[in-house]
Amino acid sequence: MMRLCPFLLLFAPSFAAEESSFALWTTSAIEQREAKLVKTVAADHSSRETLADYGDHRFRLLYRDADGFPEEHDKIVDVVMVRSGEGALMLGGTMSSKKGSAATGEYLGTGLAGGEVHPLTVGDIVHIPAGIPHSFLVPAGQHITYVLLKFPRGGH
Repeated sequence: MMRLCPFLLLFAPSFAAEESSFALWTTSAIEQREAKLVKTVAADHSSRETLADYGDHRFRLLYRDADGFPEEHDKIVDVVMVRSGEGALMLGGTMSSKKGSAATGEYLGTGLAGGEVHPLTVGDIVHIPAGIPHSFLVPAGQHITYVLLKFPRGGH
């Protein structure tokens, strides 16, 4: 059996978890994490934390205070659970300045045209199929925080 450095064990629950491990993120714990994210917003108007990475799926907490860049994941399904704030999801359409790699199936763009806009508010849950370009829209002066579950297309 491999021996792990005790120091690494302090950080392991935040970044990785065993497939069979149980995880519970209470409302108060998520609120505390969200309060920290609000203070660390990057130039792309977002802040994020990986809650757990199980290898074949992961949970993330994201905070956005402006529109996000469009993205597309050919091999990954996204499930979004809105925690606070409001915004909209633009789904589908044509991504402009699409850059990425067919090998990874991950793409980013600078705009998304012709998609459907779906308003989002607290408590909404959204399933974004793999291969569909999407972008989060946040009204000026507002924010949206959501838990994101990412898992492989086709369940493997």
